[in-house]
Amino acid sequence: MADQRVLTAAVHQEEDWYVAQCLEVDVASQGQTIEEALNNLREAVALYLAETPEPQLTATPLVTSFQVPGTAA
Repeated sequence: MADQRVLTAAVHQEEDWYVAQCLEVDVASQGQTIEEALNNLREAVALYLAETPEPQLTATPLVTSFQVPGTAA
């Protein structure tokens, strides 16, 4: 069995769809649930890595949150 890679996904909702994007490679997918979006992303990234002779993987970014002052509506 080949070594497994651990990659990072960011997921956000657009209307009725969840969009999952891999942060190490420029691949994204979608689904009607978060689980479906991640499964579709997993398949898309696996295909990308299998078809790309020398894939360009960026370092896993630091993902964090921060606060900004509220704005008047």
